[in-house]
Amino acid sequence: MSGGLAVLCLLLLQTGAFGFQIIFGGGSLKHQDITERAIFNATVQACRALALAEGRDFTFPDFYSHSNWVEMENIFPNSNLIRSDTSIGNIAAKSRATCRNCDGDNCRKNILEDILQEKILTSGYFSLLPFFATKPEGKCSHGGTFDQTSGIEPKGGINKDKLTSEHGHLHVKAANLAIAATSELLEDIRGAAGDRPFLQMLGISRGSNKALCFVIDTTGSMSDDIAAVRTVTSSIINSRVGTQDEPSVYILVPFNDPDFGPLTRTTDPNVFKNAINSLTATGGGDLPEMSLSGLQLALTGSPPNSEIFVFTDADAKDTHLRGTVIALIERTQSVVPLLQVARGPGKNQNFTFTVDESVGNLTIYITGTSVNFTLISPSGESQQSTNMGSLITSSRFVGNFKTLLLKTQVGLWEIKIVSANAHTLKVVAESSIDFLFDFLEVSQSLLGVFDVVDNRPRAVTEVILVKSSGSGQVNGSVKAQGGADFLAHFDVIPSEDFVVVVKGRNINSSTRALPVFFQRQSPTSIRASTLSVTADDSNNVLVPGIPLSVPFTVTTNGTGADFSIQATNDQGFTSNFPSTLSLVLGGSANGTVNLTAPPNTVSGTEVTLTVEAQAPGGTDTNYVVLRFTVLTTVTDFTRPVCDLVSLQSNCSENCSLSMWELSVQVTDGAEGTGIDRITLKQGNGTMSTSLAAGNENITLVSYDASYCSPNVELLVVDRVGNVGSCFYSIRRTVTNNNSLTSQYNQQPTNYT
Repeated sequence: MSGGLAVLCLLLLQTGAFGFQIIFGGGSLKHQDITERAIFNATVQACRALALAEGRDFTFPDFYSHSNWVEMENIFPNSNLIRSDTSIGNIAAKSRATCRNCDGDNCRKNILEDILQEKILTSGYFSLLPFFATKPEGKCSHGGTFDQTSGIEPKGGINKDKLTSEHGHLHVKAANLAIAATSELLEDIRGAAGDRPFLQMLGISRGSNKALCFVIDTTGSMSDDIAAVRTVTSSIINSRVGTQDEPSVYILVPFNDPDFGPLTRTTDPNVFKNAINSLTATGGGDLPEMSLSGLQLALTGSPPNSEIFVFTDADAKDTHLRGTVIALIERTQSVVPLLQVARGPGKNQNFTFTVDESVGNLTIYITGTSVNFTLISPSGESQQSTNMGSLITSSRFVGNFKTLLLKTQVGLWEIKIVSANAHTLKVVAESSIDFLFDFLEVSQSLLGVFDVVDNRPRAVTEVILVKSSGSGQVNGSVKAQGGADFLAHFDVIPSEDFVVVVKGRNINSSTRALPVFFQRQSPTSIRASTLSVTADDSNNVLVPGIPLSVPFTVTTNGTGADFSIQATNDQGFTSNFPSTLSLVLGGSANGTVNLTAPPNTVSGTEVTLTVEAQAPGGTDTNYVVLRFTVLTTVTDFTRPVCDLVSLQSNCSENCSLSMWELSVQVTDGAEGTGIDRITLKQGNGTMSTSLAAGNENITLVSYDASYCSPNVELLVVDRVGNVGSCFYSIRRTVTNNNSLTSQYNQQPTNYT
């Protein structure tokens, strides 16, 4: 996206708890509808399990829509689609005919009868190329307007993408099977990951889906400030707990010199506080510290839109990471109020911000030394930083970091900053109204309209791009896309740092209250670029000890030059790449990063690679951020199995006075990787596990419960994520002589 047309996709967020209803009003079900219903089904079960305990593109839609699985009158999903060790079915040979011509527009009987009777799987050929499209003789086509093979005999198609498709009469059946198949896979992932990680993976959790991160300097020079850091961090944590802004995870990254880390992650705010309180300030020596290394670790370990606080009293020693850190901040749209700013000439500035009726906990963060300000409320009342007043209800100071909690007052606020030093200002609050955004550019594909811009863009009622310097703004034209989605078009993009400002009004039709006029601003600044960096991310798996080649392309819309290339990763893995690429005016050049994970890297380790291109003199930069997962080659596809050893019970008419005991032997097969964990998916009894004497491949499970809880389901996960589920049930029966006996039912239910 150059300095010309730009498109911004906005999603307006209404946070809080709302009831909802899934409605299918006769329209076609899209892939998104199918996946959303499947996610809904799986997450409802996870939420229900969590409540009792406490008091990202699937092929399934394509398979059921594009194959003849539904036409073969299958009523259950093809579970083998998610298993690599089994066949998905009897697939038609290339030489075997599968279709005949449709009868005009009627394609209901174009699949040959012998194909359906013999349960032979087939799908439709598809091509976008006119005049060059071909398919083997007698084969089915996908069909539809874009498919150029559908005009080749046998003519027509078999897709069920829409109700109006050639086999659209089976659209709903195909969609329901895809929903069931997707739910099956998600339920399997839920079993392997656990309920809470599963919800976090789907972006569904209590409070917000972002992280609260603290990156803390623990060198000796912080010894006088570390107590204040504990106080301020505790206050920030307490202000989030129990609110809609409560983070889904807390992350701590200490840094010293020359070391930094490790990253500590927890969902418990008290555990987080204890980890911070255990930090001590020692070591270091020279004043510059490894702050950017710690910040990089926090950015790569946090979900997007997280809030990251950096506490330090020194400049950064690892300045070579500055471009990488800026790229990660922009890409993740995380908020990073860096609590030590570079010394340089400051200037006096005036800022305004609008507070609406939905806003609460209005807070200002100021960094910098010798920063004075005057705060003016919507009513005209003013307060200076040197005086106490009614506008600031509380304040805290740590080094050059100031936290001010303001009195909430609806209207336009103003703050006048007076300082000769560099400084930062951030205004935050809690609100039920927020927004997410992505920059889009016109897609190069034949079917797409827009593609998301994954790096810097190339140079509701109102969307504005405001220059960070305050020297100007660019207004966009906004078009509602339905629901909470909006598209904003801009003729130009500012050439300097800018933020996105969204203005609008929220009308509550249920309460008929007066509309709330609001204004929101993106938490991070964005900079346009004449450079573009793209990379092939089709292979995102690193095998330990084996180099992975990551090709990338740098393109410029500006003058040609030798551009510096920098590739960094957050795990410190060995990499090599060209130090420069030569580009001509408006040209492009290709390069490759070779990335190698050490042979002993733990499977499942995630690594973030940032490739940055910089113009001579640092006048322009752009980047691409890629994520990889280290995985050892998996050879274990065997699901764990349960074998009943014994079941004992005593029986009476009062279920609370009767108990039953179950003993089960769990194994992962002779070639399996072993049992990782066993949990109760269903049952209110007591479970214990132990390894069998002399055989660590066998896990013994003991379970006891009252007759009031007659069902139990064990969820067994092996070390590579294969999941097995074993169900047992006990029932009382009355014999002919009116005595009570027990019967049990065993239903092994296995997933993989």
